[in-house]
Amino acid sequence: MAPDPRIAPSILSADFARLAEAAAAVGGADWLHVDVMDNHFVPNLTLGLPVVRSLLAATGIPLDCHLMITDPDRWAPAYGEAGAHNVTVHAEAAADPAALARDLRATGALAGLAIKPGTPLEPYLEVLRGYDTLLVMTVEPGFGGQEFRSEVLPKVREARRRVESGHLTLAIEVDGGINADTIAAAAEAGADVFVAGSAVYAADDPARAVADLRDRARKAA
Repeated sequence: MAPDPRIAPSILSADFARLAEAAAAVGGADWLHVDVMDNHFVPNLTLGLPVVRSLLAATGIPLDCHLMITDPDRWAPAYGEAGAHNVTVHAEAAADPAALARDLRATGALAGLAIKPGTPLEPYLEVLRGYDTLLVMTVEPGFGGQEFRSEVLPKVREARRRVESGHLTLAIEVDGGINADTIAAAAEAGADVFVAGSAVYAADDPARAVADLRDRARKAA
Protein backbone atom coordinates (compact mmCIF):
# COMPACT_ATOMS: atom_id res chain seq x y z
CA MET A 1 0.00 0.00 0.00
CA ALA A 2 1.25 3.46 -0.91
CA PRO A 3 1.98 5.93 1.92
CA ASP A 4 -0.33 8.85 2.61
CA PRO A 5 -0.49 10.97 -0.57
CA ARG A 6 1.50 14.16 -0.89
CA ILE A 7 0.37 17.00 -3.16
CA ALA A 8 2.97 19.20 -4.86
CA PRO A 9 1.43 22.21 -6.62
CA SER A 10 3.45 23.26 -9.66
CA ILE A 11 4.29 26.95 -9.83
CA LEU A 12 4.68 26.53 -13.59
CA SER A 13 0.93 27.26 -13.60
CA ALA A 14 1.21 30.24 -11.27
CA ASP A 15 1.80 33.92 -12.05
CA PHE A 16 5.59 34.24 -12.28
CA ALA A 17 5.32 37.87 -11.16
CA ARG A 18 3.72 36.73 -7.88
CA LEU A 19 5.51 33.56 -6.90
CA ALA A 20 5.64 34.36 -3.19
CA GLU A 21 1.87 34.89 -3.23
CA ALA A 22 1.45 31.66 -5.19
CA ALA A 23 3.37 29.77 -2.52
CA ALA A 24 1.31 31.37 0.24
CA ALA A 25 -1.91 30.39 -1.53
CA VAL A 26 -1.14 26.68 -1.13
CA GLY A 27 -0.11 26.67 2.51
CA GLY A 28 -1.47 23.16 3.02
CA ALA A 29 0.66 21.65 0.26
CA ASP A 30 3.22 18.99 1.11
CA TRP A 31 5.80 20.13 -1.44
CA LEU A 32 6.02 23.04 -3.87
CA HIS A 33 7.02 21.81 -7.31
CA VAL A 34 9.47 24.00 -9.24
CA ASP A 35 10.07 23.23 -12.92
CA VAL A 36 13.53 24.32 -14.04
CA MET A 37 13.82 24.25 -17.86
CA ASP A 38 16.85 25.36 -19.85
CA ASN A 39 15.57 25.47 -23.46
CA HIS A 40 18.08 22.70 -24.31
CA PHE A 41 16.87 19.48 -22.70
CA VAL A 42 13.31 20.66 -23.27
CA PRO A 43 12.07 23.35 -25.70
CA ASN A 44 11.08 25.84 -23.03
CA LEU A 45 12.81 28.26 -20.65
CA THR A 46 11.47 28.91 -17.17
CA LEU A 47 13.51 29.82 -14.11
CA GLY A 48 16.71 28.84 -12.36
CA LEU A 49 18.70 28.88 -9.16
CA PRO A 50 18.31 32.60 -8.26
CA VAL A 51 14.52 32.30 -8.31
CA VAL A 52 14.69 29.06 -6.31
CA ARG A 53 16.78 30.85 -3.68
CA SER A 54 14.18 33.63 -3.53
CA LEU A 55 11.38 31.10 -3.15
CA LEU A 56 13.24 29.35 -0.35
CA ALA A 57 13.34 32.65 1.50
CA ALA A 58 9.64 33.28 0.87
CA THR A 59 8.04 29.97 1.89
CA GLY A 60 8.39 27.19 4.40
CA ILE A 61 6.90 24.62 2.04
CA PRO A 62 9.63 22.13 1.01
CA LEU A 63 10.72 22.78 -2.56
CA ASP A 64 10.56 19.93 -5.06
CA CYS A 65 12.89 21.03 -7.87
CA HIS A 66 12.44 19.19 -11.16
CA LEU A 67 15.45 19.91 -13.34
CA MET A 68 14.72 19.53 -17.04
CA ILE A 69 18.23 20.55 -18.00
CA THR A 70 21.29 19.28 -19.78
CA ASP A 71 24.37 18.38 -17.73
CA PRO A 72 22.55 17.93 -14.41
CA ASP A 73 25.70 16.24 -13.05
CA ARG A 74 27.25 19.71 -13.01
CA TRP A 75 24.31 21.92 -12.09
CA ALA A 76 21.95 19.91 -9.89
CA PRO A 77 23.90 19.80 -6.59
CA ALA A 78 23.70 23.58 -6.26
CA TYR A 79 19.93 23.31 -5.81
CA GLY A 80 20.44 20.97 -2.89
CA GLU A 81 23.11 23.25 -1.45
CA ALA A 82 20.65 26.15 -1.70
CA GLY A 83 18.17 24.26 0.45
CA ALA A 84 15.80 22.46 -1.92
CA HIS A 85 14.10 19.51 -0.22
CA ASN A 86 14.03 17.20 -3.24
CA VAL A 87 16.10 17.64 -6.41
CA THR A 88 15.03 15.56 -9.39
CA VAL A 89 17.18 15.03 -12.47
CA HIS A 90 16.33 13.26 -15.70
CA ALA A 91 17.70 9.81 -16.37
CA GLU A 92 17.96 10.76 -20.04
CA ALA A 93 20.27 13.70 -19.23
CA ALA A 94 22.47 12.41 -16.40
CA ALA A 95 25.90 11.11 -17.38
CA ASP A 96 26.35 9.13 -14.15
CA PRO A 97 23.03 8.94 -12.30
CA ALA A 98 24.44 6.79 -9.49
CA ALA A 99 27.18 9.30 -8.70
CA LEU A 100 24.76 12.20 -9.06
CA ALA A 101 22.42 10.65 -6.48
CA ARG A 102 25.32 10.50 -4.02
CA ASP A 103 26.24 14.12 -4.76
CA LEU A 104 22.66 15.28 -4.23
CA ARG A 105 22.29 13.41 -0.97
CA ALA A 106 25.59 14.86 0.22
CA THR A 107 24.00 18.33 0.06
CA GLY A 108 21.26 17.22 2.44
CA ALA A 109 18.57 17.03 -0.25
CA LEU A 110 16.57 14.05 -1.36
CA ALA A 111 17.65 12.71 -4.74
CA GLY A 112 15.04 12.14 -7.43
CA LEU A 113 15.26 10.47 -10.82
CA ALA A 114 12.74 11.33 -13.55
CA ILE A 115 11.87 9.32 -16.64
CA LYS A 116 9.99 10.55 -19.71
CA PRO A 117 6.86 8.73 -20.94
CA GLY A 118 8.86 6.86 -23.57
CA THR A 119 11.73 5.88 -21.24
CA PRO A 120 11.49 2.35 -19.81
CA LEU A 121 11.86 1.79 -16.09
CA GLU A 122 13.84 -1.46 -16.17
CA PRO A 123 17.30 -0.09 -17.11
CA TYR A 124 17.22 2.15 -14.02
CA LEU A 125 15.99 -0.29 -11.39
CA GLU A 126 19.45 -0.84 -9.90
CA VAL A 127 20.51 2.81 -9.94
CA LEU A 128 17.20 3.72 -8.30
CA ARG A 129 18.43 1.98 -5.15
CA GLY A 130 20.44 5.16 -4.54
CA TYR A 131 17.48 7.51 -5.02
CA ASP A 132 14.75 8.78 -2.73
CA THR A 133 12.10 9.57 -5.34
CA LEU A 134 11.15 8.30 -8.79
CA LEU A 135 9.29 10.81 -10.95
CA VAL A 136 7.27 9.12 -13.69
CA MET A 137 6.30 11.76 -16.25
CA THR A 138 2.68 11.39 -17.29
CA VAL A 139 3.17 13.95 -20.07
CA GLU A 140 6.13 14.81 -22.27
CA PRO A 141 8.23 17.27 -20.22
CA GLY A 142 8.56 20.87 -21.30
CA PHE A 143 5.13 22.46 -21.08
CA GLY A 144 2.28 22.65 -18.61
CA GLY A 145 -1.37 22.02 -19.37
CA GLN A 146 -0.94 18.74 -21.26
CA GLU A 147 -3.32 15.79 -21.15
CA PHE A 148 -2.59 12.92 -18.76
CA ARG A 149 -1.12 9.84 -20.48
CA SER A 150 -2.51 6.75 -18.78
CA GLU A 151 -0.29 4.42 -20.83
CA VAL A 152 2.63 5.19 -18.50
CA LEU A 153 0.83 3.83 -15.42
CA PRO A 154 2.28 0.31 -15.82
CA LYS A 155 5.65 1.87 -14.91
CA VAL A 156 4.10 3.27 -11.74
CA ARG A 157 2.64 -0.15 -10.91
CA GLU A 158 5.97 -1.87 -11.47
CA ALA A 159 7.79 0.68 -9.33
CA ARG A 160 5.24 0.20 -6.55
CA ARG A 161 5.67 -3.57 -6.79
CA ARG A 162 9.43 -3.12 -6.43
CA VAL A 163 8.96 -0.88 -3.40
CA GLU A 164 6.60 -3.32 -1.72
CA SER A 165 8.96 -6.21 -2.39
CA GLY A 166 11.83 -4.31 -0.77
CA HIS A 167 13.89 -3.89 -3.94
CA LEU A 168 13.46 -0.11 -3.82
CA THR A 169 12.88 2.38 -1.02
CA LEU A 170 11.53 5.56 -2.53
CA ALA A 171 8.52 7.76 -3.14
CA ILE A 172 6.78 7.44 -6.50
CA GLU A 173 5.86 10.79 -8.00
CA VAL A 174 3.72 11.56 -11.05
CA ASP A 175 3.74 14.81 -13.00
CA GLY A 176 1.56 15.90 -15.89
CA GLY A 177 -2.16 16.28 -16.35
CA ILE A 178 -2.94 15.47 -12.72
CA ASN A 179 -6.36 16.79 -11.75
CA ALA A 180 -9.56 15.72 -9.99
CA ASP A 181 -10.38 13.35 -12.86
CA THR A 182 -6.98 11.65 -13.22
CA ILE A 183 -5.47 11.54 -9.76
CA ALA A 184 -7.42 8.44 -8.74
CA ALA A 185 -5.93 6.33 -11.54
CA ALA A 186 -2.41 7.43 -10.60
CA ALA A 187 -3.05 6.69 -6.93
CA GLU A 188 -4.52 3.28 -7.70
CA ALA A 189 -1.40 2.48 -9.73
CA GLY A 190 0.77 3.22 -6.69
CA ALA A 191 1.89 6.84 -6.90
CA ASP A 192 2.17 8.71 -3.62
CA VAL A 193 3.38 12.19 -4.68
CA PHE A 194 1.22 14.11 -7.14
CA VAL A 195 2.31 17.22 -9.04
CA ALA A 196 -0.66 19.38 -10.02
CA GLY A 197 -0.45 22.68 -11.84
CA SER A 198 -3.58 24.15 -13.37
CA ALA A 199 -5.77 21.90 -11.22
CA VAL A 200 -4.54 23.95 -8.26
CA TYR A 201 -3.69 27.39 -9.59
CA ALA A 202 -6.69 27.74 -11.89
CA ALA A 203 -9.02 26.96 -8.98
CA ASP A 204 -10.84 29.72 -7.13
CA ASP A 205 -9.34 28.41 -3.87
CA PRO A 206 -5.92 26.77 -4.49
CA ALA A 207 -5.62 25.55 -0.89
CA ARG A 208 -9.02 23.85 -1.12
CA ALA A 209 -7.98 22.29 -4.44
CA VAL A 210 -4.89 20.82 -2.75
CA ALA A 211 -7.01 19.32 0.02
CA ASP A 212 -9.51 17.93 -2.47
CA LEU A 213 -6.80 16.29 -4.57
CA ARG A 214 -5.24 14.73 -1.48
CA ASP A 215 -8.61 13.38 -0.40
CA ARG A 216 -9.27 11.87 -3.84
CA ALA A 217 -5.84 10.23 -3.91
CA ARG A 218 -6.27 8.87 -0.39
CA LYS A 219 -9.62 7.30 -1.25
CA ALA A 220 -8.28 5.76 -4.46
CA ALA A 221 -5.16 4.35 -2.81
